[in-house]
Amino acid sequence: MTMTKYVYSFGGNRNEGSASMRNTLGGKGCNLAEMAGLNIPVPPGFTVITDVCTLYYQEGKKLSSEVVAQVKEALIWLEGVRGKKLGDAANPLLVSVRSGARVSMPGMMDTVLNLGLNDQTVEGLAKASNNPRFAWDSYRRFIMMYSDVVLDVHKDNFEHRIEALKAKTGKQSDTEITADEWKVLCGEFKAIVREKLGHDFPQDPMEQLFGGIAAVFNSWETERAIIYRRMNRIPDDWGTAVNVQSMVFGNMGDDCGTGVAFTRDPGTGEPYFYGEYLINAQGEDVVAGIRTPQPITNFQANGTGLQSLEDAMPETFKELLETATRLEQHFKDMQDIEFTIEQRKLYMLQTRNGKRTAMAGIRVALDMVKEGMIDEATALQRINADDLVQLLAPIFDPKEKKAFEKAGKLMTKGLNAGPGAATGRIALSAEEAQEMAQSGPVVLVRLETSPEDLAGMVAAEGILTARGGMTSHAAVVARGMGKPCVCGASTLEIDLAKATVTVGEVCLKAGEDFISIDGSTGEVFAGQLSAHPAEVNQVLVNKIMKAEESETYQRFATIMSWANKVRSMKVRTNADSPHDADVARAFGAEGIGLCRTEHMFFEGDRILAFREMILSKDAAGRKTALAKILPMQRSDFEGIFEAMNGLPVNIRLIDPPLHEFVPHDEKGQEEMAKVLGVSLEEVKHRVEKLHEFNPMMGHRGCRLGITYPEIIRMQMRAICEAAINVAKKGIVALPEVMVPLIGHVKELTYTKGEMLDELALINKENGTDFSCPIGTMIEIPRAALTADQIALEADYFSFGTNDLTQMGFGFSRDDSGSFLPEYVSKKILEDDPFQSLDQQGIGELVRIAAEKGRATKPELKLGVCGEHGGDPRSVKFFHKVGLSYVSCSPYRVPVAILAAAQATLEDK
Repeated sequence: MTMTKYVYSFGGNRNEGSASMRNTLGGKGCNLAEMAGLNIPVPPGFTVITDVCTLYYQEGKKLSSEVVAQVKEALIWLEGVRGKKLGDAANPLLVSVRSGARVSMPGMMDTVLNLGLNDQTVEGLAKASNNPRFAWDSYRRFIMMYSDVVLDVHKDNFEHRIEALKAKTGKQSDTEITADEWKVLCGEFKAIVREKLGHDFPQDPMEQLFGGIAAVFNSWETERAIIYRRMNRIPDDWGTAVNVQSMVFGNMGDDCGTGVAFTRDPGTGEPYFYGEYLINAQGEDVVAGIRTPQPITNFQANGTGLQSLEDAMPETFKELLETATRLEQHFKDMQDIEFTIEQRKLYMLQTRNGKRTAMAGIRVALDMVKEGMIDEATALQRINADDLVQLLAPIFDPKEKKAFEKAGKLMTKGLNAGPGAATGRIALSAEEAQEMAQSGPVVLVRLETSPEDLAGMVAAEGILTARGGMTSHAAVVARGMGKPCVCGASTLEIDLAKATVTVGEVCLKAGEDFISIDGSTGEVFAGQLSAHPAEVNQVLVNKIMKAEESETYQRFATIMSWANKVRSMKVRTNADSPHDADVARAFGAEGIGLCRTEHMFFEGDRILAFREMILSKDAAGRKTALAKILPMQRSDFEGIFEAMNGLPVNIRLIDPPLHEFVPHDEKGQEEMAKVLGVSLEEVKHRVEKLHEFNPMMGHRGCRLGITYPEIIRMQMRAICEAAINVAKKGIVALPEVMVPLIGHVKELTYTKGEMLDELALINKENGTDFSCPIGTMIEIPRAALTADQIALEADYFSFGTNDLTQMGFGFSRDDSGSFLPEYVSKKILEDDPFQSLDQQGIGELVRIAAEKGRATKPELKLGVCGEHGGDPRSVKFFHKVGLSYVSCSPYRVPVAILAAAQATLEDK
C-alpha cells in the first residue's frame, strides 16, 4: 500500500519540490524548493503540504499519526544536514515555522521564529555562538512569539516590560539591551505565562514544534485570514502549508541583518532595486515597523542621511542584487524577497510575486514586454482587471495642497506606501474605523498596523502610520487592497488616552477632526482636502490634460489597446444621460447596453406631468399628460444619440411600478394636489390604490404597457422621432428598444404590436421608413426557460441579471443586505450574488436562455445589462456562454474590457 506523502524536504542534499507544485506546497514552499534547485542559498527545511490543513480540521484540529511520523522523519534528515539536533543543550538546532498558502496572504497567518530554545538550549546557543546577548535576545523573542501565537498570551503582556526597562535605563532601542537584562526579562516573561495559563512555558522542543505547526493551521481560520480570503476571493478549502526551516540569524551582531526587497518599486513600478533592511535584527522587526528600517540602495538613501546596505556591506549587497535579478528573470515577474545576513553570509528566506499597486502593475507589465521578458498576452493576464479602478480613483488638486501648505496645514511627510488620495475623520483603532465608516469617510491612524487591524483597514478610506517602512504590514496590505497609505510618519504623536494626533502645534481630535493623506507623495494634511479626477479622467473625461502630458494615461491607453486587439466580446455601458454616455464612450464603451427611461421622469416639470398621467381617470387624460412629457423625453434621446453617434443605444421602456412616482408623505401629497389642482383626498385615494404588497413583482415592466399602452406608444414615438431628428443633422442614431419583465411570449407579442403600430404612424407622418430592433430583457426565470418561444418575437435578448438573481433566489435586492453578509460569512454562499454572478444557478438560467434563443435564431444578439457586466469573474462567464456584449456603469468599462480580453486569452 502506497503511503500518501505529506512532507517534502528542500535544500541541503534533498530537494523534493519545485515551483510547479504550488497547490501542494503552497506559494512559499514551492518557491523555496525552486530556489534550492537553482542553487540559491536557502536554509534547508521541509514543507507540510496544504492537504494536511484540510485534514487537520476534518480530524478535530489534530495531526494524524502519519503526518507526525513524516514530520519526525524530515526533522531527523534536517538535523543531519545541519549537524545540529533540536533540543541539544550543547549545539541546538533552531527552526522557524511559517505559513504558506497557494496565494500570498501577507501578514494574515502566524509565524514562530527561534523554535527549539529553552532554559538549557539558550545556554548552549550562547556558548556555541560565543554571543550571550544574541542567545538571550533570541530566547525572549521566541517566548513572546510562541506565547502570542500558540498559547494565546498577547504580546502586549511582554512589550510593556521591555518599554519599562528602556525607560528605567534610558535606552532607546532593543539593540542596546544587554544579555543579562534579556535574561531577567525572559524570567519575567515565563512568569507571566505561568500566571496567565497556570502552567510553565513549554520546554520540550518537540512539543514546541507540533504546537507551532498546529498554530499555523489554526491561523487559517482567524477572523483576519477569513476577511482577507473573502476580500480576495481565495477559496476556504485551499488551506495553508507549513514550512519548517532551519534558522539563520540576523540578530547576532553588527555584521548581521535582515530585510525585504523588491526587484522593482511596488508603488510605482519603476525599474530599480528597492527595499529596506535592519542591522542586528530579525525579520519581524522589519515587517512590524518597531524600528524604522534603512534603505538597501544608495539611490534610496540619497539625501536621507541613512546608511544603505550597499554602503554597509557592499559584497553582500552585490550578491543580493545579482540573486534578485536572477530570480526576476527566472520567474518573469517582479519579486518580493526576504533575506537574512548572518555574519555577512546571505540567505534567501522567501521569494514571491510582489504585491503592487495598479499603476505599478501596469508599468511592470509594459516594461517587461519592452524588455522581451513576457509577451503582450501574458501582460494582459497578469493585471488584475479590478485594479484598473485604482487608476480612476480621485487625487488631490496640487493648487489646493499648496494653499493648505501655506496655511500651515501640512502636518508631516511619511513614505508614499499606497498611491491615491484619502480624506476622512480620524479613527485610532480598527473598531472605531468600522463604526465611524458607517456615517462617513475615515482615515485609520495607528503607530503601526497588525493583522488584527484588517477589518478597520478595509473600512477606512486610507491608512496612516507613525512607524514602519515600505515593506511594513500597513504598506503591503494597503497596496494589495488599493488603499491610499502613508507609513513611517515619525513626527506623529498618537495619544490613545486623549484620542489625539499631534505634530508640533497642530493637534487633531480623533472622531471629530479630518485628516487628509496623499499616498502618492507621503504628505499628511490637517483638514479636509477635496478630491479631484485622476490623470486618466483628466485626459479622457475632463479634457484638462493632454494625453502626452500623462505617463499614467499613456500606459492605461496601451493596456486598453492590447485588450481591444484580443477580446471578442463587446463592452457597452449603462447610461441614462448624455454626460454618462460621453464618459463611457471616452473609456471605450461601444454603445449603451441599458438606458433606463424612467430616470428621465423625475426632473422638474416632468414628474408633475407624469403624476398628472397617474391621476388621470381615463386614456384621454393620460394621453394629455403624456403629450407634455413627449418633447422632454424626445430631447433626452436626441442628446444621447448625439453622444453615441454611430453606436447602438439599447433603451428600456418604463419598468418601475407607478407607486414610485408619487409622494407617500402627507406634505408631499398636499404639494402634489396643489400643483395639479385636485383635492388631497383624490391624491390619497390614488396613492392608496397604487399600493401593492410586493410591488417589485407587481404592476410594473411590460405589465404597465399592456394596461396603459399609451405610455409605451409615447415612449416609442419619443425614441423614433429623436432618431429621425438627429439624422437630419448627420448623426447616426442606432436605437434598440427593449421591453422589460417579459415572462410569457404573448406579453412581448402584444407590446411589440403596439410599438410597431405607433412606428407606422410616425413613418407616415414624416415620410420615412425608419425601423429599429425590438428586443426584450430576460430577467424572469420563466422567460429564460421559454427563451426559444420568446426568440420568435424578439430581435435580441439582454439579460437583466439583477432581477434574474432577485427572482431566481427569491432575495429582495433592497432588503437582502441585512442577511446576505451572514450567508457569505457562514459559507452558505461564496459571494453576494448581486455583486458576482451565481454561475451555478442564475448563470445556468443565462446559459439555457442563450442556447434556446439561438436554437430558434442562430444569429440572435445576446447581451447583459445587470451590474454583473462590470464584474471580471462574471464577464468571463458571459464570454464562455457566448454573449455578444456586456454592459456596465461608465467607470467599470475599462475593467470589463480587460476582463473580456482575459476571457479570450484563457480560452486559447
